[in-house]
Amino acid sequence: MEHRHLGRTGLRVSRLGLGTMTWSRDTDEHEATEQLRDFVDAGGTLVDTSASYADGGAEELLGSLLGDVVERDELVLCTKAGVRRTGERAVVDGSRGALMASLDASLRRLGTDHVDLFLVQTPDPRTPLEETASALRLAVSSGRARYVGLANHAGWQVARVASLLEHDPGLAAVEAEYSLLQRGVEREVVPAAQALGAGILAWSPLGRGVLTGKYRRTIPADSRAASPHLAGFVEPYLGADSAAVVDALATAAHGLDRAPLEVALEWLTWRPGVAAAIVGARTADQLRGSLQALDLDLPPELRGALDDITAPVLGYPERF
Repeated sequence: MEHRHLGRTGLRVSRLGLGTMTWSRDTDEHEATEQLRDFVDAGGTLVDTSASYADGGAEELLGSLLGDVVERDELVLCTKAGVRRTGERAVVDGSRGALMASLDASLRRLGTDHVDLFLVQTPDPRTPLEETASALRLAVSSGRARYVGLANHAGWQVARVASLLEHDPGLAAVEAEYSLLQRGVEREVVPAAQALGAGILAWSPLGRGVLTGKYRRTIPADSRAASPHLAGFVEPYLGADSAAVVDALATAAHGLDRAPLEVALEWLTWRPGVAAAIVGARTADQLRGSLQALDLDLPPELRGALDDITAPVLGYPERF
């Protein structure tokens, strides 16, 4: 698997990253072990998790596999903080105290003294960006994290935090949802990240599973869209507009004798600024399907057609 520099940093990450959102909830220890082993065998290094995934369960499961299934130093570990659970609901908290407490708890669950990449998972409108940036700076200066970044932030927020961290330690990464079904980041986030030297990590590169084509006719009983806790996550991409994109993708894939998800991943991993696409799979078989995309080279005319069909509407002031 190809490894790329994360933006203008010296950190190198694999072209595909392994997501763990379903680990310890829909993905058990056996499947997680098989996924991690297959991923590393394919040359993968970047593993993405979060304190909020299964309320820390994903980190605990990942930590239990380090040393037994794969050595810690073979991986680029990325975790996120900024969403904590209070009673029955999740609370966004980007304060310095909450971020550092979350990072310390993540390190305990992962069984390591540092993560390679630490991200703030979502904007907190009640906490000044200056305070959030100070937590990222402290994470690096204290040795808890090697690099830092943001996830799911707007372009202006990316630019502001990058300016606050300009000299030390710098903003290494911007993680955002990005796929043929979601190209909104191309308006401002992608240009901002490229200008500021941050690498883009694309989450849900398969459009929350819709770009696999599994929902073209019905909703499979064992799919995320049929899951009580994930149905709402998939539902926004089950409409007519998305169906037209999936049909075009399926036609292109059929002409290449490849799976739709392979074409979707190949298209995304060569978008400007993208360092890695993070694929989350419930089972090891699903992950192997994504890994098949690594040897695909899309013809330029097909790549251009997919660009045109899914291009986001740009207006004022993005295009003036």
